[in-house]
Amino acid sequence: QVQLVESGGGLVQAGGSLRLSCAASGRTFSSYAMGWFRQAPGKEREFVATLNWSGGVTYYADSVKGRFTISRDNAKNTVYLQMTNLKSEDTAVYYCAAKYGRYSYVLSGQGEYDYWGQGTQVTVSS
Repeated sequence: QVQLVESGGGLVQAGGSLRLSCAASGRTFSSYAMGWFRQAPGKEREFVATLNWSGGVTYYADSVKGRFTISRDNAKNTVYLQMTNLKSEDTAVYYCAAKYGRYSYVLSGQGEYDYWGQGTQVTVSS
């Protein structure tokens, strides 16, 4: 089992940048696929980005491709989401998710993940 704690959210102006972090407990973090999802007010939670256990395979939603970068540091049990050129439509609560398994492919569906963090708010002002 793994526990996830997100941090790094906040208020930023459009065009600005933020880096979200997700710290995971446990000694097997390197065997987990990790993902970021977000939920805007009045909308359903949606996929943002994911990477496999090694970080060698990544996948992004079209809406963030070229602006967001997902990465991980297995030595620190942490996954990151670097967000640049932020837009007002990026305003949402961002959630980190984990799925145990050394998959060689990406997992972009919410139902594929077993563990979730509590979320961190990102607000982009225009």
